[in-house]
Amino acid sequence: MKAVIMAGGEGSRLRPLTSHTPKPMLPLANRPMMEHIVGLLRDHGYTEIVVTVAFLANQIRNYFGDGSEFGVEMVYATEEQPLGTAGSVRNAKDVLDERFLVISGDVLTDIDLSKIVAEHEEKGALATIGLIAVDDPLEFGIVITHEDGSIERFLEKPTWGQVFSDTINTGIFVLEPEIFDYIAPDRPVDFSGEVFPQLLAEGKPMIGAVAEGYWEDVGTLEAYVRAHRDVLDGTVKVDVPGFQLRDGVWLGEGAEVHPDAEIVGNAVVGAGVRVDAGARVGPYAVLGRNTRVRSDAVIERSVVHENVYLGQGSRLRGSVVGRSTELRRAARADEGSVLGDECFVGEEAVVGAGVKVYPFKTIEAGATVNSSIILESRGARSLFGLSRATGLANVDMTPELATRIAMAWATSLPRGSTVVTSRDSSRASRMLKRALMAGLNAGGVDVLDLEVASVPVTRFAIRQPVVSGGVSVRLEGDDPDSIGLRFIDGDGLDISEASQRKIERQFSREDFRRVPAEEIGDIGFPPRVLEHYTTALGQTVDLAVVREAGFKIVTDYGFGSTSFTMPNVLAKLGAEVLSVNPYASTQGAMSFVRQRGAEAAAPLVTAAGAHVGAVLDPDGERLTLIDDEGRVLTDTQALLALVRLVADHIDGDKIAVPVNATIQVAKMLEGHDITVVESKMSSAALMAASEEPGVGFAATTDGGYILPGFLPAFDAAAMLVKLLELLARHDVRLSSVVDDLPRPHIAHETVVTPWEQKGLVMRSLVERADPDRLILVDGVKVLHDHGWALALPDPAEPLTHVWAEGATDSAARTRAQEYGRRIRQLVR
Repeated sequence: MKAVIMAGGEGSRLRPLTSHTPKPMLPLANRPMMEHIVGLLRDHGYTEIVVTVAFLANQIRNYFGDGSEFGVEMVYATEEQPLGTAGSVRNAKDVLDERFLVISGDVLTDIDLSKIVAEHEEKGALATIGLIAVDDPLEFGIVITHEDGSIERFLEKPTWGQVFSDTINTGIFVLEPEIFDYIAPDRPVDFSGEVFPQLLAEGKPMIGAVAEGYWEDVGTLEAYVRAHRDVLDGTVKVDVPGFQLRDGVWLGEGAEVHPDAEIVGNAVVGAGVRVDAGARVGPYAVLGRNTRVRSDAVIERSVVHENVYLGQGSRLRGSVVGRSTELRRAARADEGSVLGDECFVGEEAVVGAGVKVYPFKTIEAGATVNSSIILESRGARSLFGLSRATGLANVDMTPELATRIAMAWATSLPRGSTVVTSRDSSRASRMLKRALMAGLNAGGVDVLDLEVASVPVTRFAIRQPVVSGGVSVRLEGDDPDSIGLRFIDGDGLDISEASQRKIERQFSREDFRRVPAEEIGDIGFPPRVLEHYTTALGQTVDLAVVREAGFKIVTDYGFGSTSFTMPNVLAKLGAEVLSVNPYASTQGAMSFVRQRGAEAAAPLVTAAGAHVGAVLDPDGERLTLIDDEGRVLTDTQALLALVRLVADHIDGDKIAVPVNATIQVAKMLEGHDITVVESKMSSAALMAASEEPGVGFAATTDGGYILPGFLPAFDAAAMLVKLLELLARHDVRLSSVVDDLPRPHIAHETVVTPWEQKGLVMRSLVERADPDRLILVDGVKVLHDHGWALALPDPAEPLTHVWAEGATDSAARTRAQEYGRRIRQLVR
């Protein structure tokens, strides 16, 4: 006896979950609904199955194939146009030449099918309808039977005044082949609406068999959540993947639950899931395979599909989350909310109760969403932020994505171009760099691979005439799970916004250049790059002056790849070096914080009697200094100390700093005939400013320093070498320079600002300001007596930053708070 699974439904009431997934393929306890039905049929002896398909049919075919993996034989009957329940079965008439059973592929049930078939045989029926008693039959078709089981009448979607029975049609039928005589071809026909009423009118033998067991239509989102609860409670017998730890708790293969995480009540933790310390899962929580749950996240009464990322402190209560969706730190989804596939919910965003968010939508950080998002969206997150493409490693920054980005980049370059690639020591970076190289080669671009190299060395290698640009793949310092693709132009600078937009256009169109096999790019490994870098760096200073000073220094390499180059450089300087963390380590770099490293290195400086302590970040771009008395300099102190030292030995007449730098920079340069150039805040803007004629030094307010005469980009090693030369030339200790520095007073705060109101904030601040005291380099900077205030929208978050400088800490704080209040009044 054969079985027919009706799997053509769209599941419109289950949207947004079914927007891009056929209803039978929705996961129930981490298996598609239809797989549970196949298992039920197999358990009752059905090994030949016909599947009627329509909506997104290929997803069903691709998953089940010929059925052999599931212990059955499957064939498919495709509806080219909607044919109704009976019409879809008639579409498979050619393979149904004997008695057969029909069942929906989008229900959850453990009904005893064999008992229904036995009753059909016993009473010699042409058609038998499986019935089940329910508490609320209003949404279903009621079937009223005589005492002998024969059907008396049908009531489709009755009112309460018509509820004469609580037995409903389950959509499970046992039929004889003669049924096809009552199904018209080539048009929509329903069993309940046409076929069965006709059989009843003609007095054909038709019975209703009241079944035993569980049955749920799973036709609505509420029913979908309820069905999971019934699975976890054991109300319905289904096969949950994984092994059962205890009653109501299943753990999938390869899942990792930290000992300090908590599984509360009934829960399913899918295969490959990782739950961090402090997270709480349950009661009634289902986690799809390969989901990542970060520390302190809470998942209660919620269903989470596969490959979802739940950030630190995120909250799900009574919600459903589609596959490959991300909720970042402290994001929240409230009771009854549903997130479709591949959505992104930013930090501290809230999805309100009952809100439905359709697939591929972005909810910005800090936003509160109280109405459903169907068509509108703020748009896909831009590929680039601050000159790099970033994301969670192997979550949203995947090898597939990296390959597509590389092909888009290759398409924007001339065929036969050469680019340089590098990475840090992490396995995630290695994986993504290889994907990038494959995409570049596919687009006809040659690759020179530096393997593991610091960012400054990568920039140095790119500045060859034959190289068009480069990319360095690195973990992002503030989040050990994030990774960035840093794109660099042929001059060794971060790529321009115009270049970013060009790559994004190619990426969004997927209009990639694919070259013939003979034009596929090559991969090479340039020799002696480190040697060339160290030689060039040594030529930027007076080695004899530095050697004569006989420096002792303590250097912390931050577990980064600068440890490959700095020993050779320092050896040329004749310095006596105590090295800390002098090797590349992924784990070390992921947990490394410059300030903490400096605090740990400070006692070593005094104990060793060193002249200078230096802490380099793992990428080799940021530098923290420690003076000879063991004091850790703040980034602002270091900036001022270097300005003072470089002022008498600058190769040019300009110093570039970002617009939020202290006014003490300009005051210290009075009388030196040196001009201060204010640049935008971004690293790319400061690097571009450093290439302007006459600029001999540039620095950020967060430990980044540029020596344009060597490399117009951030290089901590180069700055350390130059510092030693400057100290030797001045014959001064760093501590005495620090003692003589002015003390700046700067305050900073942030104001939550919706994206659509950022322009209003900027315009209003400009209108209120005195034009003679206004600077519009980046954001709105207003000059005040003894200081200034700067308001600048964040490029990636719905925030406005406010910096203020004053004569005292209190004055700076008051000024920042005043501008913060003005902005809050504007966005109310």
